Amino acid sequence: MSYVLYYSPGAASMPVHWMLIEMGVPFEARLVDIDAGQQRDPDYLRLNPAGQVPTLVVDGVPRHESAALLMLLAERHPDAGLAPAPGSAQRAPWFEWMVYLANTVLPAMRDWFYADSDGDPAGAGAVRALAQRRIEDACARLDAHCGAGHAYLVGERLSTADLLALVLMRWTRNMPRPATAGWPHLASYIHRLCALPSFIEVNQREKLTEWRNGDS
Repeated sequence: MSYVLYYSPGAASMPVHWMLIEMGVPFEARLVDIDAGQQRDPDYLRLNPAGQVPTLVVDGVPRHESAALLMLLAERHPDAGLAPAPGSAQRAPWFEWMVYLANTVLPAMRDWFYADSDGDPAGAGAVRALAQRRIEDACARLDAHCGAGHAYLVGERLSTADLLALVLMRWTRNMPRPATAGWPHLASYIHRLCALPSFIEVNQREKLTEWRNGDS
């Protein structure tokens, strides 16, 4: 199995980068400098016509979409235990969390950050307000789940759902109400995951200095 990850620091590629490190599988990481517009380079567009990250070249074939890549890697490396086994009691909740994070929280994040550029700037304020409400609702849902005694989103061990959730929560760090503010159970969950060696390492590899401990 061979993997080449095209990533941008702290972007939607981060949970995939983190997962590859957590699993300990060999891979090559190639930086896509979004600030310099490298996502629009013809060579990159041949790999990812949408001009987005991540792109994961799997055995020579480029694949896309962060949630899909997390699920694909979990399927290809079942021994890593980052997804419940097919047929297990936790398989359905895992699907539910993955789809919720990908279909509800990720689009709300997109609306929050890109309301001005993705649509009519005149309506950006309303779009961003709705996005903020949806993101805060997600924080409340995660907080309630953690407050019910769950150490992880699915079962009793780390899964792809936790990897995706933590990166999404990282994106709230400069919002009016970050995920670590006002949701004590969620904050504890965030701090615990931030202490994982693989999360520390992905921050080091991506040269990220903000929010290494969940706060700054």
